[in-house]
Amino acid sequence: MTGHIGIVGAGLVGAGWAIVFARAGHDVRVFDGAEATLAALPGRLDTALADLKQSGLISDPAAIRNRITIVETLGGALAGAQYVQESVFERTDVKRALYEQIDPLLGPGTLVGSSSSGIPASAFTGGMAHADRYLIVHPVNPPYLVPVVELVPSPATSEATVAQARELMTQVGQVPVHVRGEPQGFILNRLQGALLREAWALFEEGHASVADIDKTVSHGLGLRWSFMGPFETIDLNAPGGVRDYAERLGGLYLDIARDRTDPQPWNEELVARVEAERRACLPEQDLQTRGAWRDRRLMALAAHKTAAEQKDGT
Repeated sequence: MTGHIGIVGAGLVGAGWAIVFARAGHDVRVFDGAEATLAALPGRLDTALADLKQSGLISDPAAIRNRITIVETLGGALAGAQYVQESVFERTDVKRALYEQIDPLLGPGTLVGSSSSGIPASAFTGGMAHADRYLIVHPVNPPYLVPVVELVPSPATSEATVAQARELMTQVGQVPVHVRGEPQGFILNRLQGALLREAWALFEEGHASVADIDKTVSHGLGLRWSFMGPFETIDLNAPGGVRDYAERLGGLYLDIARDRTDPQPWNEELVARVEAERRACLPEQDLQTRGAWRDRRLMALAAHKTAAEQKDGT
């Protein structure tokens, strides 16, 4: 695959993708229909790149920044691109309208990945001339710090498109996960949703505070999950491995699952109680500062994991 990378949608996710591709040596052209979003992009990039350098994750932020160009038209981002990452507003009608513009402009061989976190590609690319070259490429924000990316083809997406997207994502340092079919919420959000569902329910039932539920993950489950997944976790948590674990604790987990047979929405009263506890811990005016702290912690973790994986040869 040759040619630059096109980014359509220059918000938080689009800006993060621009860094991913430029960091890997690709020339990147960014377009957004909102002038204010484009105007904010240079500052957003400069701040993120400075933080990455300070964390030791990059050495030459200027070189990365110089590979990113803002263009004034959708055609300017698409023309001659080997790959386009779309990151516009998460709404089916918005995406469908955009792809109706993209489809006639798409050059030979150009692939388009959508950052959609839950809307399947078939919902907004069905029936289009180049539907075989469209798929979901869903990142975790910010993608330059959290490398997993879900590749979710529609029924019309070709196998070659999936293979090329996987190759590109691997080349730019992401960790692609191939999702078969189009399950609602894909893989990551379904796993996250299961944990969130239980967290809200445990709080609503009065079993623990918001802070204590958070601590159970940040000082417990999350420590293992930062470097291994749920199957490896249980495989190592019983003397005989995963089968031994299933035989020992399968009944317990079945009882837990049966205890949640009637899921309920997060009602306004419940949301208000959770919000009150969170705002007591973190005032609303400090959300942005705490978000920057989160990103710095992610940078430190990314640097540690990179060094550890290089040492272990993994």
